[in-house]
Formats: sequence, C-alpha cells, structure tokens
Amino acid sequence: MRAPFNQRQSSAISVAGLLLGFLWAVALPSNTLAVQEKEDYRYGVSLWGIPAGHAYMKTEDVTDTDGHPARRLVTTIRSNDFISAFFPVKNHVDSLVDAETLLPQHLLFQRQEGDRHEQFDVTFDRVTNQVTVLKDGTSSVHDVPPGTHGPLSCLYFLRTIPNLEPDSSVYLNIHHDRKNYKVEVKVEAIESLSGSWGEVETIRLLAIMPFRGIFLNEGNIRIWMTNTPERVPVMMEARVIVGSAKAVIEKWVPSQN
Repeated sequence: MRAPFNQRQSSAISVAGLLLGFLWAVALPSNTLAVQEKEDYRYGVSLWGIPAGHAYMKTEDVTDTDGHPARRLVTTIRSNDFISAFFPVKNHVDSLVDAETLLPQHLLFQRQEGDRHEQFDVTFDRVTNQVTVLKDGTSSVHDVPPGTHGPLSCLYFLRTIPNLEPDSSVYLNIHHDRKNYKVEVKVEAIESLSGSWGEVETIRLLAIMPFRGIFLNEGNIRIWMTNTPERVPVMMEARVIVGSAKAVIEKWVPSQN
C-alpha cells in the first residue's frame, strides 16, 4: 500500500515546483507592473486537498558582476514532515535576471526528491544568443532565440504584461533542459477568487505545456494572478499522474488598488 501513496505525494510536491517555476519564458516591455523590489510569498501545496508541503517565492534587488542592476529570483519547495517520512523533497531554484528586462543571466537548480539528487547550472549569453548548460558533470552549449527566458523568469514576465484580455494569447520562448520551446499562454477569463486572505479579482491563465518539464506535470498549468499592478500569483493548479495538484498563497495581504 505504501508505494502508490509515495507516487501520489511525490507527484504533488514535484508539480508544485513546476507550477511555481513556470511555475520553471521574448524581450520584455518596460517593467512598470508587478515584481516588487522585495517579495516573499509562501504557498501551501496540496494533492486532492491533502497538505503535502510548502513553496516559497522571493525576490531581491542586487547588482550583477558587471555592476548593472539585477534581480535575484528564488523559489524553494519543501515537503512537510509527514510526506518527508516517505519521500523527502527539497528543490531550490536561484536565478539572476536583468532588473529591467527580467531576462535571465544565470540559473542554478538543485533538486532532492527521495533518493534522487540533481543539480544543473545555466548561463545565458545575450550577445551570442547561446546558453551554456552544466548538468551531471557535462557541459554543453546551445543556440537560443533572442529574448529567450528560463523556466523561472517566465512567470515574472507574464506578470509585467500590461494588457491581458480574455481570449487572447501570449507566446514565450523558453529554454528548458537543452531544448528551445515556444509556449502559448492563453488568457482565459477575469474572475473573482476567494481564500483566507479574502476575495480578489484575478486573471486566469492557461499555459499550454509542450514538455513534461523538470517536474512531473502531466499536462497544462493554470495560473490565477491578481488583476492589480502587483499581479500576485495567488493560485496555481496542474494535472499529475493521479489527480490534481494545487498551490495556494498563504502569507499575503492584498493591496487596496
């Protein structure tokens, strides 16, 4: 009986990482919306309503090695004590992006899922439009389209688009695991969403995923973000092998805008 349970819970935690990295995409217009200098959001992750862990999204303004304004994006996913007894999960993504365009310069991903440990390092060269990937001790160089994003910067890009109208789409160039993808994100609706923080008006997006990704999603990802200048992602949901995983924001105070 224990093996199927492990599979369900590990899928839930893993998908949460993709949700928040893509939850893990196109040059950016002026960064007038969203992405505050310091953000610190915490999400509760569940599968079928069963608590499975927490995810954290943080931002910090820094200076890159060339002295230019940059922003550090950090996402961490951890299983709770109950799930960790069966299948410990601790995933950490740390990306340095340009403060104005939010295009990534560097990305470091560290994953622990059960007995599996993995780390890879990605460096973006915006002059040559190439990425250098170091994974499992092997280095490789790949061409990318101009304005290509990484799997963590994509969500921040979406938050800065000024006009997201229902029945429209946004197309993102993403480099993921040594391959380039063009991902369509559909603007589905403007709708109210309620939680422990009250009721807010949100923009509902559907990301059409052409790949499984680093985490174990089994299809598309739906994202709800506030229809305010902050564009806070308050809920994310995706299908997994045995059901639906959900990440809902917890520690957050809605703005009065």
